[in-house]
Amino acid sequence: MGGVSALPPVPPPRAEAAPDAPAAPDAPAAPAPGGARRSLAAALLLGSAGSTAVLLASGRIWAEGRAEVGGGTVALEATGSDVTGVPSALAVVALAALVALFAVRRGGRLLVSALLALSGAGTVAAALLGSSDRAALDEAAARTTGDAAAAVHGLTHTAWPHAAAAGGLLILLAGVLALRFGARWPAMSGRYERDGTPRRRPAPAAVDPDRPEDLWKALDRGEDPTREA
Repeated sequence: MGGVSALPPVPPPRAEAAPDAPAAPDAPAAPAPGGARRSLAAALLLGSAGSTAVLLASGRIWAEGRAEVGGGTVALEATGSDVTGVPSALAVVALAALVALFAVRRGGRLLVSALLALSGAGTVAAALLGSSDRAALDEAAARTTGDAAAAVHGLTHTAWPHAAAAGGLLILLAGVLALRFGARWPAMSGRYERDGTPRRRPAPAAVDPDRPEDLWKALDRGEDPTREA
């Protein structure tokens, strides 16, 4: 019999490499705290500067003219407050809204931001309407001449109404920033809120019945000094 040759060993099957798992999508980047601080600073600067400009412009002369009295003329002037009190009132509202932004959160902050933006828009509209108003000087002419039908002559308007409108535009921009980025801003009340964990009350101090001062201190704390611990 011929010799039987040994078969070569069969190599084990190679394990197929597992397909690469799909890469996890990148998590959205958290908003940079620096950007929140910059938007907060910009809103505060715009809102405060705009409100100051409106209050300053409202006290200046918006319109000038003349009234005829006894064959002569009298110079008349009307300040922004004489023409309309809306811009100055809305500027005060805007300042209050800037402070309130730090005292509220979430939905409340959204409402205050909208109020800030509306205050700016209303200031712009009222100032532009007052830039061509003549009713205030007509009333001044009627008071000066004693004639209810008297009218002002040579009516001119200054640039202060437009300065008030520019201040209202700054307030509006501050409101838009608050609406866009206000959710990232810190709140003043957050430092003083409790974290929600229950706080343990300190155990009442032991009262020595032989010491009257301990009895009085226990009564001041609202404790019963006769109750045994």
